[in-house]
Amino acid sequence: MAIDLFFQQLRICIREERADQWYLAVVLSAPAPLNPFQLMEDGELGILLVAELLNSKYLEGDRYRMASEVVEMLGKWFDSTPHPVVRHSWIPTLLDFLSLCEKFYPTESPPHPGFIALHLLSVSSTRGGFCEMILPILTSTLLPTHPLQSRHLALKIFEIFTTEWFSSQVENIHRKDLNELLRAVGDPSQFPDLPPQDGRPVVTTGYEPMTIVIVLIEFASSDLWRDHLHHSNFASCEEIMATDDGKMAALKCMFNSVTCSWWKLLRTPTKMIAALKRLEDLQCLNTAEVIILLAWTAGVVDPMDHGAWELIGRDTLRFYQTHGIRRLAALSRHITDTTMATTLIEFIVKRYGYAPRRFREPPVPPTQYLRISQACQLRRLHHLFWCNSATREGGGMVAADGMGGGVVT
Repeated sequence: MAIDLFFQQLRICIREERADQWYLAVVLSAPAPLNPFQLMEDGELGILLVAELLNSKYLEGDRYRMASEVVEMLGKWFDSTPHPVVRHSWIPTLLDFLSLCEKFYPTESPPHPGFIALHLLSVSSTRGGFCEMILPILTSTLLPTHPLQSRHLALKIFEIFTTEWFSSQVENIHRKDLNELLRAVGDPSQFPDLPPQDGRPVVTTGYEPMTIVIVLIEFASSDLWRDHLHHSNFASCEEIMATDDGKMAALKCMFNSVTCSWWKLLRTPTKMIAALKRLEDLQCLNTAEVIILLAWTAGVVDPMDHGAWELIGRDTLRFYQTHGIRRLAALSRHITDTTMATTLIEFIVKRYGYAPRRFREPPVPPTQYLRISQACQLRRLHHLFWCNSATREGGGMVAADGMGGGVVT
């Protein structure tokens, strides 16, 4: 009760401009028994105080310096708490603070309190809420020339907003702003050369570039986003996916996303084909081929959906005839590959419970369903290419090294 009363009086002092930076610094540096913010359990008092300062009538510079004092205190709380939780409700306040920081980076020497605010955002949960202010903040912070040099944190924030990029609120954002954001995202694997800290290289922990690549692939399937993508967004990805191992790593990342959090990822054959064609337009053929591997993975597309398979078959045939029939060997190997069996079984159970019930009663166990589906997929692929006169006459099925091997029994 005493803490609540003190906090309410402090907020009144701020609203009436009776508390200056020195006064606030004294409160924040007081020993634990006298400092209410050192006793807080979840950081809520701190974030409320930041919001109060940002909305106050103090001069802009004073608002920045006083809010910075509280943000630094929040950073200490976060570092000293075993399992800190950054609430969704904090996001607007943290973004307001970062927006104010943009005006003071050139005049302040590091460490910047903006880095702390970015770090808190990077571990937050959006929970279905989108804040439009995230766009200018990310577009600025993602650039390698930004004073904070925190591109890895900005990419992590871009990732946690994954599902929000497809929300109805984004449809109202100017297309120019969306284009600028994707230019700032650039190549998710590229970072500026950061100066060593304490003689050691900076490590971008907690960030996996492939997760951003998966988001960009989904963007390629989206009417809202696809025209804003650039070849540069997939530059490193194209090199990685030039090998079977690289393509497999991308597929595993996709399935992990689907089974853990993002079940709508490339959910329909129509979205897969849309992504495939946009990546072809961008001349990102290795990344485009991953879409075909995904479509032909057992359990992804309902085997009884003839309309879907007509669409997938037509574009699969077109892709390999256009870009080289020898690429087909990778698809054949993928269909019968067993290294992802555990991941695929988890995916099948997540999507269907067990195998689709339309086949028989009781339902087929996932492991058996996977083996049967792989054999059927390989047969479907043989039929697609062997029954096509242009491919057959060109010797495509024979020329593709390893095309006939590895049938799962």
